[in-house]
Amino acid sequence: MPANCTFPRSLVSKVLAQNTLPVEIACHKCKTSFRLPVGNDLDGLVNAICQKCSTPFVFTFINSALTSDELARHNKDKDSSSVRRLSFHGRGGSLFGIQIVNIFLTLMTLGIYYFWGKVRSRRYLLSQTELEGDRLAYNGNGKELLIGFLRAVLVFGVPYTMLYFLPELLDMGKSVQILGKLLATGVIIAFIPVAIVNTRRYRLSRTSWRGIRFSFRGSTVEFIKLFLKGLLLTVITLGAYYPIFVIRRQTFFVSYSYIGDQQFRFDGQIWGLSGSFLTAFLLTPFTLGLSWFWFFAKKQNYFWDHTCIGAARFRSTITGKGLLGLHLGNLLLLVLTLGLSWPWVVVRSIRYTLNNLTLEGPLNLEEIKQEAQDASAVGEGLAAFLDTGFDFG
Repeated sequence: MPANCTFPRSLVSKVLAQNTLPVEIACHKCKTSFRLPVGNDLDGLVNAICQKCSTPFVFTFINSALTSDELARHNKDKDSSSVRRLSFHGRGGSLFGIQIVNIFLTLMTLGIYYFWGKVRSRRYLLSQTELEGDRLAYNGNGKELLIGFLRAVLVFGVPYTMLYFLPELLDMGKSVQILGKLLATGVIIAFIPVAIVNTRRYRLSRTSWRGIRFSFRGSTVEFIKLFLKGLLLTVITLGAYYPIFVIRRQTFFVSYSYIGDQQFRFDGQIWGLSGSFLTAFLLTPFTLGLSWFWFFAKKQNYFWDHTCIGAARFRSTITGKGLLGLHLGNLLLLVLTLGLSWPWVVVRSIRYTLNNLTLEGPLNLEEIKQEAQDASAVGEGLAAFLDTGFDFG
């Protein structure tokens, strides 16, 4: 019988009832072996934790009285009905403490500690995100972010400053000054997609689960073309192209994302959000704009529901009402505390998203192999410089 196969309570009971010899089990995380004597009481073990790594115990039998047919039938049933829930254990108070220290040390170091502070916040938030009993980890460091920022200043900041200010300082004439400012604006527009795509590349390369790194392998040039085309068509169509643009962008992001050697897939259709977008737009005057919360909920659900890994698919149950309540609550907290409640706002937002997210369908997580991709923090530095991209904290 193959080792390290997990079993539900009913099969555990059968094993313990049938075995006339001690049963050997192993922790599903650290693989430490334990021996159960004959007649061991199952109820006393249900809520136990591994004595070595303190992980809540999942039964993993190394030898048992189950037949190979029973094992195969169990694994087939488990794969077809498996629902994996994500959970978030972070606390606003803990994040508040981290951010208070970050602010103090950033002031004391004249801003230098800012990059190490970002790492501390991300590391905490990702470490509180759990799937299948194991938590995500962030492996970036402050030195990488600082160097990335300095490189971004050289790559972007210097050309922008020269184009925008130098013609005026040298009194080169109005036409040259206007041309310089136009070129500087073009530099901003061109570098925004560079920052977005390379931020994703860096963040995923420094994120891991069960020691397996995520990665992003999309082409920067390809995304620049996609972004500029989408931006132009959105402006020309007065926003009508926006729902198509975000679908194309999400397809690019998801389809080039990996965990180890397993590739994510996105199978949404380019017109998938157009109807919801049009409805939200038409209802805007009658709902004082609140109809957009239902569109944003639809968009998040659509993105997740069409994201797959292997034969498993994510499912999201975010609602417009829930999203509206979340944002109104967050706004009230920020106003009443003059912004001091920001850590609680971050925690509330992450918890709401993950509480409404599951991964459903067959997926053998044990078969995912490491296939790490290196990435520079320059994109992360550009994102900080341009204030683009996304962040946990």
